[in-house]
Amino acid sequence: MQRIGVFVCHCGTNIAATVDVHAVAQALKNEPGVVFSTDYQYMCSEAGQNIIKDAIKNEKLTGAVICSCSPRMHEATFRKTAAAAGLNSYMVEIANIREQCSWIHKDKVQATEKAVIIGRAAIAKVHLNAPLTPGESPVTKRALVIGGGIAGIQTALDIADAGYDVDIVEKQPTIGGKMTQIDKTFPTLDCAACILTPKMVDCAQNEKIHIFSYSEVAEVKGFVGNFTVKIRRKARYVDETKCTGCGACMEKCPQKKVPNEFNLGLNNRTAIYIPFAQAVPKVAAIDPNYCMMLKSGKCGICSKICGANAIDYKQTDKIVEQQYGAIVAATGFNPINIEKYDEFAYSQSKDVVTSLEFERLMNAAGPTAGTLLRPSDGKHPHTLVFVQCVGSREAPPCTKGGKEYCSKICCMYTAKHAMLTREKYPDTDVYVFYIDVRTPGKSFDEFYRRAVEQYGVHYIKGMVGKVMPQSDGTLLVQGSDLIDNKQLHIKADMVVLAAAIEPDKSARPLATMLTASMDTNDFFTEAHPKLRPVESPTAGIFLSGTCQGPKDIPETVAQAGAAASKVIGLLSKDTLKGNPCVAHSDENMCNGCSSCEKVCPYGAITYIDKEFRGPNRTTLLRRVASVNEAVCQGCGACTVACPSGAMDLKGFATKQIMAEVDAICR
Repeated sequence: MQRIGVFVCHCGTNIAATVDVHAVAQALKNEPGVVFSTDYQYMCSEAGQNIIKDAIKNEKLTGAVICSCSPRMHEATFRKTAAAAGLNSYMVEIANIREQCSWIHKDKVQATEKAVIIGRAAIAKVHLNAPLTPGESPVTKRALVIGGGIAGIQTALDIADAGYDVDIVEKQPTIGGKMTQIDKTFPTLDCAACILTPKMVDCAQNEKIHIFSYSEVAEVKGFVGNFTVKIRRKARYVDETKCTGCGACMEKCPQKKVPNEFNLGLNNRTAIYIPFAQAVPKVAAIDPNYCMMLKSGKCGICSKICGANAIDYKQTDKIVEQQYGAIVAATGFNPINIEKYDEFAYSQSKDVVTSLEFERLMNAAGPTAGTLLRPSDGKHPHTLVFVQCVGSREAPPCTKGGKEYCSKICCMYTAKHAMLTREKYPDTDVYVFYIDVRTPGKSFDEFYRRAVEQYGVHYIKGMVGKVMPQSDGTLLVQGSDLIDNKQLHIKADMVVLAAAIEPDKSARPLATMLTASMDTNDFFTEAHPKLRPVESPTAGIFLSGTCQGPKDIPETVAQAGAAASKVIGLLSKDTLKGNPCVAHSDENMCNGCSSCEKVCPYGAITYIDKEFRGPNRTTLLRRVASVNEAVCQGCGACTVACPSGAMDLKGFATKQIMAEVDAICR
């Protein structure tokens, strides 16, 4: 005979403002098996938890129903409370009467009635609950960081500093990410390379950090504490252990007209290349799309002059398999493709550039050695127009590939560009067209005001309607000044477009491999936006940097440290308690069809031959499903796929769910 206690929380006014919590407690007191029912203002508080503990002991409760907020918030809290009072944690059910009731209703009578129904369903489930005991699994004390930008670098350094091995997987030939392409950083105008390069070197020299550059994650299996990852190391056609980075091969390579992706195609490189001077690792790579030796077998000059004998044209991709306890996604971002924005003449004129292209034109290591020159004719521009929010904050549907969200960093880097231009070239006129100037960070607003007040940048509230290339090589910019309510026509030498940013294209397939959640914009979704901002809903998967949403460098570094601290906390444990709500198979009903095995994302289901007693006491062998409970994560996919109903989920059995449905419908 079950002895169930019901505890209804006011949650301040979050629940009590719409739900008559006392009436709910009284109504649920009359449900079968309920021997205790009460309400309290904050059930999650210490006093509220003591009420639950005392009731479990005094009333000898065998089950408890907490009518409160979402189980995502406090299920763990209430389970610990029950365990402290001697009740099995999994005999506790949460009836969500906040998010699913009070927050979506205005009528108190209706909300109260619904809260009673939700509580009644939870009570019906508790009647069929059984005590569960979580198993334990060992933790592999090694972490994987996917992405070698500033987020991945900082995360890896912090994990390594705690004494744990960490691998960085970076798809480019060098770590560093987008920050390597930036000239100065706002709001302090520090040299980006001066900040980043020491961290890159620290990564290379740290014995706990292992860099897999020019590599991609090919497969992820396993679960928190025990991930098995296959890493594809792409062929460089250069032996990393031999290459000294001397650059002799680059000097002699005859194929010198390969678009330089590091400089965004603004100049050319050779078929064998090192992306930039401070690359880590400083090892050359051969581009197979342009190398004449790899394409036709005719050349081989780089091999002949390489004193280290590092060139290997027969090199192939290799798969490395490694075990990890935790994985951090730090896949970064890219500017959106703005070729569809024909009104800005980006595809018509070389003098219309994106902000990242402008960074390279201003960078001392860029295609013009830091001298600002027009890409079309190499002349110094005297009038520049910056256009904000190109592809950001678009009203749906975003047919041109733009984004509904604010990209967050554009206002500040445009102010930076404007200031640097005016400081280096006082003879230039700089205009900025904007919708709103957003400067939420520390010292950001002061930075923007310096651009206006100290450097004389002309900020114009309004949007550019059209950019028209002229016969004399200039650009006629037509825009609106909403404050003065007039149309403007500015004859510009260059136009700079602040393009929206989006997650890297590798994020979506990676999320599928990690079974991690993503939003509609392909940013990784955190477990809780306030309380667990660096954790994925998938246990053991953590988030760092702009893979989760637009961020500037300080915010990215801060989140990288937070993700690292979560990883360190996980790796510091020798064992982890597993989720006891795992799948199990009724062998008498299983027909061995393999449907459950095919849908299991964790590889937890295998098939075995089991002996059964047949007619006339004969022994029969039958193929049945077997669940590895240490691997199963309780997702429930197998229970849905099973045509015979043999697969069920502990704690969420079909009969328990149907009991809830019956309680709701009566």
